[in-house]
Amino acid sequence: MNSEEEFYDAETGLDSDNSSGEYTDTNQRGSQMTLTDQHAAADGERGVQENGVKKHRTTLPAPMFPRNNFSIWSILKKCIGLELSKITMPIVFNEPLSFLQRITEFMEHTYMINKACTHTDPLLRMQCVAAFAVSAVASQWERTGKPFNPLLGETFELMREESGFRFISEQVSHHPPVSAFHAEGLNKDFIFHGSIYPKLKFWGKSVEAEPRGTMTLELLKHKEAYTWTNPTCCVHNVIIGKLWIEQYGTIEIVNHSTGDKCVLNFKPCGLFGKELHRVEGYIQDKNKKKLCMIYGKWTECLWCVDPATYESF
Repeated sequence: MNSEEEFYDAETGLDSDNSSGEYTDTNQRGSQMTLTDQHAAADGERGVQENGVKKHRTTLPAPMFPRNNFSIWSILKKCIGLELSKITMPIVFNEPLSFLQRITEFMEHTYMINKACTHTDPLLRMQCVAAFAVSAVASQWERTGKPFNPLLGETFELMREESGFRFISEQVSHHPPVSAFHAEGLNKDFIFHGSIYPKLKFWGKSVEAEPRGTMTLELLKHKEAYTWTNPTCCVHNVIIGKLWIEQYGTIEIVNHSTGDKCVLNFKPCGLFGKELHRVEGYIQDKNKKKLCMIYGKWTECLWCVDPATYESF
Protein backbone atom coordinates (compact mmCIF):
# COMPACT_ATOMS: atom_id res chain seq x y z
CA MET A 1 0.00 0.00 0.00
CA ASN A 2 1.48 3.34 -0.98
CA SER A 3 1.36 6.47 1.14
CA GLU A 4 -1.53 8.02 -0.79
CA GLU A 5 -3.82 5.07 -0.10
CA GLU A 6 -3.39 5.08 3.65
CA PHE A 7 -5.49 7.93 4.82
CA TYR A 8 -8.77 8.38 3.00
CA ASP A 9 -11.48 8.04 5.60
CA ALA A 10 -14.07 7.30 2.92
CA GLU A 11 -12.67 3.78 2.78
CA THR A 12 -13.08 3.23 6.52
CA GLY A 13 -16.53 4.46 7.32
CA LEU A 14 -18.61 5.76 4.43
CA ASP A 15 -21.11 2.97 3.93
CA SER A 16 -24.02 5.32 4.45
CA ASP A 17 -26.98 5.12 2.11
CA ASN A 18 -27.38 8.89 2.24
CA SER A 19 -25.29 9.50 -0.86
CA SER A 20 -26.48 6.51 -2.86
CA GLY A 21 -29.75 8.05 -3.97
CA GLU A 22 -32.14 6.69 -1.30
CA TYR A 23 -32.08 10.03 0.44
CA THR A 24 -32.37 12.97 -1.87
CA ASP A 25 -31.73 15.62 0.75
CA THR A 26 -29.04 16.85 3.11
CA ASN A 27 -28.93 17.57 6.82
CA GLN A 28 -27.94 20.72 8.58
CA ARG A 29 -28.29 21.35 12.27
CA GLY A 30 -30.46 24.36 13.00
CA SER A 31 -31.40 24.97 9.39
CA GLN A 32 -34.45 24.52 7.24
CA MET A 33 -32.67 22.08 4.95
CA THR A 34 -33.47 18.95 6.98
CA LEU A 35 -34.50 15.44 6.08
CA THR A 36 -37.24 13.07 7.23
CA ASP A 37 -37.50 12.09 10.87
CA GLN A 38 -35.11 9.52 12.29
CA HIS A 39 -37.33 6.49 11.78
CA ALA A 40 -38.24 7.39 8.22
CA ALA A 41 -34.60 8.08 7.42
CA ALA A 42 -33.55 4.70 8.76
CA ASP A 43 -36.07 3.03 6.44
CA GLY A 44 -34.99 5.13 3.46
CA GLU A 45 -38.47 6.62 3.19
CA ARG A 46 -39.64 10.20 2.77
CA GLY A 47 -42.50 11.04 5.09
CA VAL A 48 -45.68 12.55 3.67
CA GLN A 49 -48.05 14.44 5.94
CA GLU A 50 -51.83 14.22 5.71
CA ASN A 51 -51.95 17.44 3.70
CA GLY A 52 -49.67 15.88 1.10
CA VAL A 53 -46.65 18.03 1.95
CA LYS A 54 -43.37 16.13 2.05
CA LYS A 55 -41.71 15.99 5.44
CA HIS A 56 -37.92 15.94 5.64
CA ARG A 57 -35.95 14.36 8.44
CA THR A 58 -34.78 16.45 11.39
CA THR A 59 -31.97 14.20 12.68
CA LEU A 60 -29.25 12.07 11.20
CA PRO A 61 -29.87 8.30 11.07
CA ALA A 62 -26.82 7.76 13.30
CA PRO A 63 -25.39 9.92 16.11
CA MET A 64 -21.83 11.24 16.20
CA PHE A 65 -19.42 9.38 18.46
CA PRO A 66 -18.58 11.13 21.76
CA ARG A 67 -15.01 12.43 21.78
CA ASN A 68 -14.51 12.54 25.55
CA ASN A 69 -12.57 9.26 25.69
CA PHE A 70 -10.21 10.08 22.82
CA SER A 71 -6.88 11.85 23.10
CA ILE A 72 -6.85 14.35 20.28
CA TRP A 73 -3.31 15.45 21.03
CA SER A 74 -1.86 11.94 20.68
CA ILE A 75 -3.02 11.99 17.06
CA LEU A 76 -2.60 15.61 16.04
CA LYS A 77 0.88 16.17 17.51
CA LYS A 78 2.27 14.31 14.50
CA CYS A 79 0.36 16.52 12.06
CA ILE A 80 1.61 20.03 12.82
CA GLY A 81 2.08 21.93 9.55
CA LEU A 82 0.89 19.02 7.42
CA GLU A 83 -2.01 18.81 4.98
CA LEU A 84 -4.63 16.83 6.93
CA SER A 85 -6.08 15.04 3.91
CA LYS A 86 -2.85 13.03 3.87
CA ILE A 87 -3.28 11.85 7.47
CA THR A 88 -5.24 8.86 8.77
CA MET A 89 -7.85 10.25 11.18
CA PRO A 90 -10.20 8.21 13.42
CA ILE A 91 -13.84 8.53 12.41
CA VAL A 92 -14.65 9.91 15.86
CA PHE A 93 -13.64 13.28 14.37
CA ASN A 94 -16.15 12.95 11.52
CA GLU A 95 -19.77 13.96 11.40
CA PRO A 96 -22.01 11.28 9.81
CA LEU A 97 -22.25 13.09 6.47
CA SER A 98 -20.38 12.95 3.20
CA PHE A 99 -18.67 16.11 1.97
CA LEU A 100 -20.96 15.94 -1.06
CA GLN A 101 -23.91 16.35 1.29
CA ARG A 102 -22.17 19.10 3.21
CA ILE A 103 -21.69 21.34 0.17
CA THR A 104 -25.39 20.98 -0.61
CA GLU A 105 -25.93 23.30 2.34
CA PHE A 106 -24.78 26.14 0.09
CA MET A 107 -28.36 26.09 -1.19
CA GLU A 108 -30.08 26.71 2.14
CA HIS A 109 -30.80 30.35 1.32
CA THR A 110 -31.76 29.88 -2.33
CA TYR A 111 -34.46 32.50 -1.85
CA MET A 112 -31.72 35.13 -2.15
CA ILE A 113 -31.01 33.93 -5.69
CA ASN A 114 -34.71 33.97 -6.48
CA LYS A 115 -34.90 37.51 -5.16
CA ALA A 116 -31.91 38.57 -7.26
CA CYS A 117 -33.65 37.25 -10.37
CA THR A 118 -36.63 39.54 -9.76
CA HIS A 119 -34.64 42.80 -9.50
CA THR A 120 -34.13 45.05 -12.53
CA ASP A 121 -31.41 47.10 -10.80
CA PRO A 122 -27.96 45.44 -11.11
CA LEU A 123 -26.92 46.94 -7.75
CA LEU A 124 -29.80 45.20 -5.98
CA ARG A 125 -28.93 41.97 -7.75
CA MET A 126 -25.34 42.22 -6.56
CA GLN A 127 -26.54 42.82 -3.00
CA CYS A 128 -28.63 39.64 -3.12
CA VAL A 129 -25.79 37.63 -4.63
CA ALA A 130 -23.42 38.92 -1.93
CA ALA A 131 -25.88 37.90 0.77
CA PHE A 132 -26.18 34.44 -0.80
CA ALA A 133 -22.39 34.05 -0.97
CA VAL A 134 -22.05 34.91 2.72
CA SER A 135 -24.97 32.70 3.74
CA ALA A 136 -23.30 29.74 2.02
CA VAL A 137 -20.70 29.58 4.81
CA ALA A 138 -23.12 30.33 7.66
CA SER A 139 -23.92 26.64 8.17
CA GLN A 140 -20.32 26.08 9.34
CA TRP A 141 -20.97 27.93 12.59
CA GLU A 142 -20.57 25.45 15.47
CA ARG A 143 -19.94 22.63 12.99
CA THR A 144 -16.74 21.10 14.39
CA GLY A 145 -17.01 17.63 12.82
CA LYS A 146 -15.22 16.76 9.59
CA PRO A 147 -17.41 15.28 6.82
CA PHE A 148 -16.30 12.00 5.24
CA ASN A 149 -14.27 12.12 2.04
CA PRO A 150 -16.45 10.71 -0.77
CA LEU A 151 -15.32 7.83 -2.94
CA LEU A 152 -14.17 8.64 -6.46
CA GLY A 153 -17.25 8.77 -8.68
CA GLU A 154 -19.65 9.00 -5.75
CA THR A 155 -22.62 11.32 -6.34
CA PHE A 156 -25.30 12.97 -4.27
CA GLU A 157 -28.55 14.35 -5.65
CA LEU A 158 -31.09 16.66 -4.07
CA MET A 159 -34.29 18.28 -5.31
CA ARG A 160 -36.32 20.69 -3.19
CA GLU A 161 -39.55 21.70 -4.85
CA GLU A 162 -40.45 24.18 -2.12
CA SER A 163 -37.13 26.00 -2.58
CA GLY A 164 -37.21 25.72 -6.37
CA PHE A 165 -33.93 23.99 -7.17
CA ARG A 166 -32.26 20.68 -7.93
CA PHE A 167 -28.66 19.85 -7.11
CA ILE A 168 -26.11 17.18 -7.96
CA SER A 169 -22.54 16.80 -6.71
CA GLU A 170 -19.82 14.32 -7.62
CA GLN A 171 -16.37 13.38 -6.38
CA VAL A 172 -14.34 13.95 -9.54
CA SER A 173 -10.84 13.39 -8.12
CA HIS A 174 -9.45 11.29 -5.30
CA HIS A 175 -5.78 12.38 -5.25
CA PRO A 176 -6.26 15.23 -4.43
CA PRO A 177 -9.92 15.11 -3.30
CA VAL A 178 -12.00 17.41 -5.51
CA SER A 179 -15.79 17.73 -5.39
CA ALA A 180 -17.82 19.33 -8.19
CA PHE A 181 -21.44 20.46 -8.01
CA HIS A 182 -24.16 21.80 -10.28
CA ALA A 183 -27.48 23.32 -9.23
CA GLU A 184 -30.24 24.90 -11.26
CA GLY A 185 -33.58 26.54 -10.62
CA LEU A 186 -36.66 24.50 -11.37
CA ASN A 187 -37.96 27.54 -13.26
CA LYS A 188 -34.72 27.63 -15.26
CA ASP A 189 -33.90 31.08 -13.91
CA PHE A 190 -30.41 30.36 -12.53
CA ILE A 191 -27.47 27.95 -12.62
CA PHE A 192 -25.01 27.61 -9.74
CA HIS A 193 -21.91 25.47 -10.15
CA GLY A 194 -18.34 25.06 -9.00
CA SER A 195 -15.69 22.75 -7.59
CA ILE A 196 -14.01 22.58 -4.20
CA TYR A 197 -10.59 21.28 -3.23
CA PRO A 198 -10.41 21.76 0.57
CA LYS A 199 -6.89 22.15 1.94
CA LEU A 200 -6.72 21.41 5.66
CA LYS A 201 -3.73 22.18 7.87
CA PHE A 202 -3.07 21.74 11.57
CA TRP A 203 -1.24 24.55 13.36
CA GLY A 204 -0.92 23.20 16.90
CA LYS A 205 -4.03 24.69 18.51
CA SER A 206 -6.16 25.12 15.41
CA VAL A 207 -7.15 23.46 12.14
CA GLU A 208 -7.36 25.68 9.06
CA ALA A 209 -9.49 24.81 6.03
CA GLU A 210 -8.87 26.68 2.78
CA PRO A 211 -11.74 25.90 0.37
CA ARG A 212 -9.96 26.25 -2.95
CA GLY A 213 -12.23 26.49 -5.95
CA THR A 214 -14.44 29.02 -7.72
CA MET A 215 -18.20 29.40 -7.31
CA THR A 216 -20.16 30.57 -10.37
CA LEU A 217 -23.73 31.84 -10.32
CA GLU A 218 -25.52 32.55 -13.59
CA LEU A 219 -28.74 34.59 -13.65
CA LEU A 220 -30.14 33.45 -16.97
CA LYS A 221 -32.85 36.09 -17.35
CA HIS A 222 -30.33 38.90 -16.98
CA LYS A 223 -27.53 37.07 -18.85
CA GLU A 224 -25.17 37.66 -15.94
CA ALA A 225 -22.43 35.49 -14.43
CA TYR A 226 -21.00 36.07 -10.94
CA THR A 227 -17.88 34.36 -9.59
CA TRP A 228 -16.25 34.24 -6.15
CA THR A 229 -14.22 32.07 -3.79
CA ASN A 230 -15.10 31.23 -0.19
CA PRO A 231 -13.13 32.52 2.83
CA THR A 232 -10.79 30.44 4.97
CA CYS A 233 -12.36 28.56 7.88
CA CYS A 234 -10.45 27.93 11.12
CA VAL A 235 -11.41 25.67 14.05
CA HIS A 236 -9.77 26.76 17.32
CA ASN A 237 -8.99 24.93 20.57
CA VAL A 238 -8.74 21.49 18.99
CA ILE A 239 -6.47 20.31 21.82
CA ILE A 240 -8.09 21.79 24.91
CA GLY A 241 -10.94 24.19 25.60
CA LYS A 242 -14.20 24.85 23.83
CA LEU A 243 -14.11 24.46 20.06
CA TRP A 244 -15.07 27.56 18.10
CA ILE A 245 -14.98 28.55 14.45
CA GLU A 246 -14.10 31.71 12.58
CA GLN A 247 -14.00 32.68 8.92
CA TYR A 248 -11.42 35.13 7.64
CA GLY A 249 -10.04 36.45 4.40
CA THR A 250 -11.21 38.65 1.55
CA ILE A 251 -13.54 37.49 -1.20
CA GLU A 252 -14.38 39.29 -4.44
CA ILE A 253 -17.70 38.75 -6.17
CA VAL A 254 -17.45 39.85 -9.80
CA ASN A 255 -20.34 40.49 -12.17
CA HIS A 256 -18.68 39.67 -15.48
CA SER A 257 -21.50 41.29 -17.47
CA THR A 258 -21.56 44.76 -15.89
CA GLY A 259 -18.09 44.93 -14.37
CA ASP A 260 -19.51 45.56 -10.88
CA LYS A 261 -17.56 44.05 -8.01
CA CYS A 262 -18.35 43.32 -4.37
CA VAL A 263 -15.37 43.08 -2.00
CA LEU A 264 -16.07 41.48 1.39
CA ASN A 265 -13.56 41.22 4.23
CA PHE A 266 -14.23 38.46 6.77
CA LYS A 267 -12.40 39.85 9.76
CA PRO A 268 -10.30 37.63 12.04
CA CYS A 269 -11.37 37.46 15.66
CA GLY A 270 -8.56 39.54 17.11
CA LEU A 271 -7.13 39.45 20.63
CA PHE A 272 -10.32 40.26 22.53
CA GLY A 273 -12.86 38.85 20.09
CA LYS A 274 -14.26 42.24 19.12
CA GLU A 275 -14.29 41.42 15.40
CA LEU A 276 -15.55 37.83 15.74
CA HIS A 277 -17.80 36.86 12.80
CA ARG A 278 -17.76 40.41 11.45
CA VAL A 279 -17.95 41.08 7.70
CA GLU A 280 -17.33 44.45 6.05
CA GLY A 281 -17.11 45.45 2.43
CA TYR A 282 -18.46 47.47 -0.46
CA ILE A 283 -19.89 47.27 -3.96
CA GLN A 284 -18.23 49.26 -6.72
CA ASP A 285 -19.01 49.78 -10.39
CA LYS A 286 -16.67 49.15 -13.30
CA ASN A 287 -15.19 52.64 -12.78
CA LYS A 288 -14.32 51.71 -9.17
CA LYS A 289 -16.89 54.10 -7.74
CA LYS A 290 -18.27 52.79 -4.45
CA LEU A 291 -22.03 52.39 -4.72
CA CYS A 292 -22.80 51.09 -1.23
CA MET A 293 -21.22 49.66 1.90
CA ILE A 294 -21.99 46.27 3.44
CA TYR A 295 -21.47 45.23 7.05
CA GLY A 296 -22.75 42.68 9.54
CA LYS A 297 -21.95 39.17 10.78
CA TRP A 298 -21.84 36.02 8.69
CA THR A 299 -23.62 34.19 11.53
CA GLU A 300 -26.51 36.68 11.73
CA CYS A 301 -27.30 39.22 9.03
CA LEU A 302 -25.90 41.81 6.65
CA TRP A 303 -26.77 45.49 6.28
CA CYS A 304 -26.32 47.70 3.25
CA VAL A 305 -26.02 51.51 3.40
CA ASP A 306 -24.69 54.28 1.20
CA PRO A 307 -21.02 55.25 1.70
CA ALA A 308 -21.78 58.61 3.32
CA THR A 309 -24.01 57.03 5.96
CA TYR A 310 -21.42 54.35 6.68
CA GLU A 311 -18.67 56.92 7.21
CA SER A 312 -20.85 58.75 9.74
CA PHE A 313 -21.13 55.72 12.03
